Amino acid sequence: MNALTLALPKGRLMSPALDVLEKIGYAVHELRGSTRKLIIPDAAHNARFLLLKPFDVVTFVEYGAADLGIVGQDVLLENDCDVFEPLALPFGRCRIVLAARRERAQTNWRLETSLRIASKYPRLTREFFVARGWSAEIIPLHGSIEIAPALGLSDLVVDIVDTGRTLQENGLVELETICHSQAALIVNRASHALRSLEIQRLMQEMKRVSGSGQ
Repeated sequence: MNALTLALPKGRLMSPALDVLEKIGYAVHELRGSTRKLIIPDAAHNARFLLLKPFDVVTFVEYGAADLGIVGQDVLLENDCDVFEPLALPFGRCRIVLAARRERAQTNWRLETSLRIASKYPRLTREFFVARGWSAEIIPLHGSIEIAPALGLSDLVVDIVDTGRTLQENGLVELETICHSQAALIVNRASHALRSLEIQRLMQEMKRVSGSGQ
């Protein structure tokens, strides 16, 4: 049988995801290094790992290039993807928040007629403002969200925060939490049916070593 393919997100979720896999017994030492390889095999477990950008993890799993993936729930909420999400993992906890410059924290934004919001979550942001009946222009960005208000690019930002320190260092304050997020295991629908025993076994091991109760 082909190797079970697991897509892993580069960035903040990578290290805790590798910790879980290592406790299960997978050979992840090469993944912790500075390798430029994007496909790392583990022949002893008939598995291979893909190193991807977080938003690409969802695409690879949805279209079957990977059987499973680990990704933040923020990415799942932003993407209208057709995958199973059978297991929340106890790391990567954060929030998606609405924030403004400190000196404008008391502004009645509902009354603004040309409101602009910068975010790497345009879909989540749009849904949030539509639900409140606010009129706003969404400006998609892929990084450096926090500097947008200071440079006049936007009035507000919608961004992911852990401690909130980056917002504070850039003169921003949180106005409202839009949603919470943590890491999750996602599974391709066809793989879920065809490789059910392997995937269930892996899920049970992940629960055991991570203390996940879901």
